[in-house]
Amino acid sequence: MKMLINVPETVVADALRGMAAAHPELTVDVENRVIVRRDAPVAGKVALISGGGSGHEPLHGGFVGPGMLSAACPGEVFTSPVPDQMVRAAAAVDSGAGVLFIVKNYTGDVLNFDMAAELAEDEGIQVAKVLVNDDVAVTDSLYTAGRRGTGATLFVEKIAGAAAEEGQPLDRVASIARQVNENSRSFGVALSAGTTPAKGTPTFDLPAGELELGVGIHGEPGRERRPMMTSGEIADFAVNAVLEDLPPRNPVLVLVNGMGGTPLLELYGFNAEVQRVLAARGVAVARTLVGNYVTSLDMAGASVTLCQIDEETLRLWDAPVKTPGLRWGV
Repeated sequence: MKMLINVPETVVADALRGMAAAHPELTVDVENRVIVRRDAPVAGKVALISGGGSGHEPLHGGFVGPGMLSAACPGEVFTSPVPDQMVRAAAAVDSGAGVLFIVKNYTGDVLNFDMAAELAEDEGIQVAKVLVNDDVAVTDSLYTAGRRGTGATLFVEKIAGAAAEEGQPLDRVASIARQVNENSRSFGVALSAGTTPAKGTPTFDLPAGELELGVGIHGEPGRERRPMMTSGEIADFAVNAVLEDLPPRNPVLVLVNGMGGTPLLELYGFNAEVQRVLAARGVAVARTLVGNYVTSLDMAGASVTLCQIDEETLRLWDAPVKTPGLRWGV
């Protein structure tokens, strides 16, 4: 597999150096693997910190900036960051208003963020945690007990980030983040496996002519494999799987997310099919976002995330955001 890299051992460091050069509004500590808003800490503002294995870009480093995260901690490819990174990030962004850790439900992430919270609190930093577990495909996987955290992470970071930007207190920001997670569900489909730089070959075997329904963002198995389906058939399966678990009473936010190797031409076509299914099911759509946001290296495929919203949630979603990976209203 050809890759635009130097050597596998420096992939993350090289990417962070390039990010620093492209985004002077961020402070990127390449050695300690921490990405911080340059204006942090912001007086009186709750700080949001997230992180996880690299390979899911722009998650999470691409979502650092006004209206979203205060800091992000990138681990090695598909590997959790370590507690020292999170404690360093918390110290860099805490203004005294407290810190919210946003944690995807993967065993390594959960354990390391829990440990980091204890260490940060020992240093006098008030910490709250929110667990994202929106994936309806499977209950347990290779990386986690319970549901995996996937596309809803973007909704949680954006909406809670807007609340923090307004100066809302830590308990309220955490409550909003939990509400967004509880009202969100996701389902992903893989057309091909991703390839890690260290391995240089696909992370799992997916024969030609087949797809994986319910795949995880690290290539974890889903519900089943089937012969290749049309975009419309995949949309029927994915959206119905989400709606079986989340019958919406209110309008929804829609994220049609690429896994990294699917072009926008296909993603927009897939979105048309997703919107068709939602309309047929009588689901009102408030906003739609299409693109590569929570990826799995070069995996071909897509995921669908729906978030049931109310007037307040929608207002926070529409609030200005200025990050490398998400930007509007500024």
